[in-house]
Amino acid sequence: MNITLRQLKVFSSVARNHSFTRAAEELCLTQPAVSMQVKQLEHQLDVSLFEQLGKKIYLTEAGEEVFHYSRQIYSQLDEMETVLNNLKGLGRGRLRISVASTANYFIPNLLGIFSQRFPGVVISLDVTNRETLLKQLAENETDLVIMGQPPEGVDLEAGIFMENPLVIVAPPDHPLANEKNIPLKKLEDEVFLVREQGSGTRSSTERFFEQHNIHMTTGMEAGSNEAIKQGVQAKLGLGLLSQDTIEMELTLGRLTILDVAEFPILRHWYVMHREGKRLSVVAQAFKDFLLTEVSELEGKRHTPSAA
Repeated sequence: MNITLRQLKVFSSVARNHSFTRAAEELCLTQPAVSMQVKQLEHQLDVSLFEQLGKKIYLTEAGEEVFHYSRQIYSQLDEMETVLNNLKGLGRGRLRISVASTANYFIPNLLGIFSQRFPGVVISLDVTNRETLLKQLAENETDLVIMGQPPEGVDLEAGIFMENPLVIVAPPDHPLANEKNIPLKKLEDEVFLVREQGSGTRSSTERFFEQHNIHMTTGMEAGSNEAIKQGVQAKLGLGLLSQDTIEMELTLGRLTILDVAEFPILRHWYVMHREGKRLSVVAQAFKDFLLTEVSELEGKRHTPSAA
C-alpha cells in the first residue's frame, strides 16, 4: 500500500463536506485536482470510497472505514506536533481557535494582547456558527472553542472567562426608549428580529420568553448580528443581542438598550475543548490567559442601563 498523507487529507475533506466542490474550496485546489487525488487513493486501496445518488455523494462502507482511520492518523499527527511544540516552548507554535460569530467582536483584541506576549506564535482563527463549532468539538478539529452555552452530552472541559449579557435593542426614537422598568408583557406588542434556528442567542431568547409565559412575535430571521442591527435601525423590529455586539452603535447613537424588567439575560462566554485532550503549551497558555486574566483586563463588565 503506497498512499500519501495528501491523498488522505483531500479524501477527508470530501468526506466531511460531502462535496468535491466544497473540499476544493476548503483546500484551495481545483475540483479536478481533488477528484484526481481521490481516484489515486481508490486505485491504491482497490476500493470505491464514494457513491453518487442523484446530485449527492455518500461514503461507501469502505469509505467509512478509511475516513475513520484517516481521522485517527491526523489525530496522532496533531498530537506529535503538540509534543514537539511543547519541547520548543512558547517561543514558537501554532494556536488554532474557533469562536462563535458573536465572540468575534472581542476575541481579536484578546488575541492581540496574547500575540504581543508571544510574537512567535502563529494564530489560526475560525469564526463560525454554533453548528460548525459543535462539529469541530466532536471531531477534535481545533485546539480551543469559544462559545456561549456548552453542548450537552459531550465530554468537555469548559471554563467561564467573561460575562455575556443579552439586551433588547431598539432605534433611539422608539416609543419605549425613554421608559423605565418596562413590563415584560409589553413586549408582546412588539416584533422581534431573530437569529437563525440553532444559534445560541436564538435558543436563549426563546427559552427566556417561554419561561416567563410571554408570546414573542418574530419578524425577520437573519444569519448574522450585523443584519439584526441593520434591521433594528431600519425600524423593522426590536433585536435581542449580546451587548458586546452593539458598543459602536450605542456610542454613535444608532441604537439604544431598552430598560426591560428581568433584563439583561445573564449568560457567559466559555472556553472549551474535548475532555482529556492534550493541549499544546501555546493552547494551554491562551486558555490560562482567558481564565485568569481576562476579567481583570475587562474590568467591571457591562452595567445594564437604557442608553
